Amino acid sequence: MNLLEAQVKTWAHELGFDDCRIARAHEATHADAFRAWIAADHHGTMGWLERTPERRCDPRNVLDGCQSLICLALNYFPGGNPFRASHPGGYRIARYAWNEDYHDLIDRRLRAFSLQLQTLGGVQKSYVDTGPVLERDFASDAGLGWNGKSTMQIHRRLGTWFFLAEILTTLDLHPDNPLGDRCGKCTRCITACPTRAITRPHHVDARRCISYLTIEHQGPIPLEFRPAIGDRLYGCDACLDACPWNRFAVASRESAFHARDAIFEKLPRDFLGFDDAAFGAVFAKSPIKRLKRPRFLRNVCVVLGNTGTPHDLPALTRAATDPDPLVHGHARWAITQIRGRHLLG
Repeated sequence: MNLLEAQVKTWAHELGFDDCRIARAHEATHADAFRAWIAADHHGTMGWLERTPERRCDPRNVLDGCQSLICLALNYFPGGNPFRASHPGGYRIARYAWNEDYHDLIDRRLRAFSLQLQTLGGVQKSYVDTGPVLERDFASDAGLGWNGKSTMQIHRRLGTWFFLAEILTTLDLHPDNPLGDRCGKCTRCITACPTRAITRPHHVDARRCISYLTIEHQGPIPLEFRPAIGDRLYGCDACLDACPWNRFAVASRESAFHARDAIFEKLPRDFLGFDDAAFGAVFAKSPIKRLKRPRFLRNVCVVLGNTGTPHDLPALTRAATDPDPLVHGHARWAITQIRGRHLLG
């Protein structure tokens, strides 16, 4: 590593990133597999993934003169339990969404980083899960981690609990060496998936994935998957939780990723009383806010349908008259489930 790469990595650590590695710009390793995945409709309704595949598959089509990718990792692990000791729990939210939206926090750092790189003569574009880059391929190329059988990137020190970001640059930086696949024969992530969305190693059918169904999917949740969602209110950490590399994970230094009391002080049925203003207030600056109230309450109804008791029926009965069909349709399903489970007729 020469002085230029050393300076880049020093800036990354000064900005709070937990790791920084460099990859050469080229067509992504799994570009053909990505095209086949799209052709098979395994991306569900995430239509943006279909657009301009030539850009998504090769960063040189995104930034003219792109020579290198600076691949960055930021630990977000917020610990094990978001609830206070006296709270009965009753729902799960993917750990990355326990507090503030990571896009905003990381984007500020990427802008600052890009300004520093300009002093070296580089032209940059930066992304944090927001641009047409097959980022996990380049993170693997750079040795930041490797793609597990769940397709999630795994880091040798951070496990699965980290955000990826990347800076495309015209700077000619010496690339780091890849680590290679370190999963061995382990298939815990595949076994852990509640909906069998990991149809084979390194292949996920998004249409079956709980994270897709509770976050990206905009319509009713298919009946066949509702029971498997269980108490998952937003997203799913099942395949991440199962990874044995998480034995090395430590809590993030970023307080913005630790559990927010306002999100975890409620019972599931309490959320059903939210109007748009209350929803916006509790989930301000949270990635959950992008869901908007109807889809969030859809998820609440599914959770109550799976875990609720007769005490939840009054709130669900009110939700069953909600003007939004996404809410009242799922509320009626939840009422039927609870009544059947508790033999209420």
